[in-house]
Amino acid sequence: MDLKGYREVEGLWMHTFFHEDLIRSALAYKPRPDDVFIVTFPKCGTTWTQYLILSILSNGQPPKTVTDFMLATPYLELMGAEAAEKMRRPGVIKTPLPFYKQPYSPEARYIYVTRNPYDVCVSFYYHLRSMTPREEPDVSFAKYHKLFIAGEGSYGDYFDHLLSWYEHRHDQNVLFFTYEQLKNDTDAWTLKIADFLGKEYGKRLREDRDLLRKVLSASSLKNMQGVFNDKMATLIKDLVNLPPEKAIKSMEVYREAVDKDIPMHDDDGFVRKGVVGDWKEHFTADQIRETKAWIAEKTKGSDVMDLWKDLDMP
Repeated sequence: MDLKGYREVEGLWMHTFFHEDLIRSALAYKPRPDDVFIVTFPKCGTTWTQYLILSILSNGQPPKTVTDFMLATPYLELMGAEAAEKMRRPGVIKTPLPFYKQPYSPEARYIYVTRNPYDVCVSFYYHLRSMTPREEPDVSFAKYHKLFIAGEGSYGDYFDHLLSWYEHRHDQNVLFFTYEQLKNDTDAWTLKIADFLGKEYGKRLREDRDLLRKVLSASSLKNMQGVFNDKMATLIKDLVNLPPEKAIKSMEVYREAVDKDIPMHDDDGFVRKGVVGDWKEHFTADQIRETKAWIAEKTKGSDVMDLWKDLDMP
């Protein structure tokens, strides 16, 4: 977890694992009118929201494997525009991009999920630790915390990202909410997401409460851990080696990385705890003080932190 692992591509600060050609392909993607994008800063509830959307679209029958999940909701910067173009529809495209880099169309729809910065810092730390080669000795939370508040992790600064979308939270084609809202009232927000995808989806869930329960059960933390946590280590290899009828040619750029199979630091699971307030187990008093100063500076003149005014945060 050091700066050797990152570089700028078209003004976007990204981990070197992401291939430059695919990043540029993602940024140049032209949205279709039926496109639905799930947009978050990393580790803000992205996977949960993706899986929830797929559960709604499939009447509670979301993908049972990580590979099928990635084909149904492709990660644009990882897989390139080809994956979105080949995606089975209805589906959803994952693009953790700030608004000013987002492939945008007023006809497409955008679901933006954010999460309090303290928990994001912790969750992103565990994620990036699992992507760090074992040859890097210092993978401490203290080191990552400094990178996080300096905006030197993947996708740059958390608040630059959030504030760019916060300005558009009331746009007709944007559904904006927090991870904490989704956790606090999953039923209500599932119905709001369904309505945003199409009134027929919300109507169906309201008329069939068993179907709503099925959607929620399919998207539970336990179920997602069963789908993702044992298979993420081989994800890229599986995507590179898809059968011809499903193959995404652009994924071949990762062939060399797959063949190298570089040992990484311990992985706590792609879907980890899914709780609010985990930051309390990680932040020292000094880190809280540094984080508060960073938040005050970045949010000057904005009420964005009111999103979490009901949480027990410093």
